[in-house]
Amino acid sequence: MEEQFEKLAGYPKLRTKMGTHYCPGCSHGIIHNLIADVLGELDIRDRTVGVGPVGCSGRIFRYLDIDVVSASHGRAPAVATGIKRELPDRLVFTYQGDGDLLAIGISEILHAAARGEKITVIFVNNAVYGMTGGQMAPTTISGQRTSTSHQGRNTIEMGFPIKGAELLSSFPGVSFITRVAVNHPGNVRKTRQKIRQAFLNQLFHRGLSLVEILGICPTNWGLNIEDSYKWLKENLIPYYPLGDIKTP
Repeated sequence: MEEQFEKLAGYPKLRTKMGTHYCPGCSHGIIHNLIADVLGELDIRDRTVGVGPVGCSGRIFRYLDIDVVSASHGRAPAVATGIKRELPDRLVFTYQGDGDLLAIGISEILHAAARGEKITVIFVNNAVYGMTGGQMAPTTISGQRTSTSHQGRNTIEMGFPIKGAELLSSFPGVSFITRVAVNHPGNVRKTRQKIRQAFLNQLFHRGLSLVEILGICPTNWGLNIEDSYKWLKENLIPYYPLGDIKTP
């Protein structure tokens, strides 16, 4: 019965059967399935190495049946660089949240982009720190309430949210950057396509690729799942518009 269900539902063969530890409605599970599905389709399991740092994103090793290396907070691009340079035939990708990539790890990703490292970055942006209690992140938008901005992000005092994809697109060593979302089936299918495109870009020995994925965090947003998807559509997407930002 289980095999029949998986055949009908399309359960990715590289997705482990481990039960989720994520909060209800969290977007990470959807993204894990997409990555597993693409890697299975490309049939490159034995050539793939993932790098997961600290934060909600760091648990990716539980859910993908591939080699995954853990990195210190923000250091995934540096670890991925070492792996790719030592094993250039491997597909190497990092899986990072907004706080990890654009706060403590911003120097790592900027210099990896400047060097044009041939790695792929899967960047999950839910505009808040998830694991540590819902604090304001570099991507928290103006007016958004968090556990450290109770009245909403005040850009005069707290600065403006960072558009990491646009920032990184200015580096010549970056070959592909896109922004997608997983808020409805059509966008989920498009996200899968862009993850596949980013992986192929690396297999074709081009420069750094980044796929920014807008997701929801109902627990730390203080919303139910339905309202979280509505908030993403009405607030996050207008500030972080979807689409390709840089193509080969």
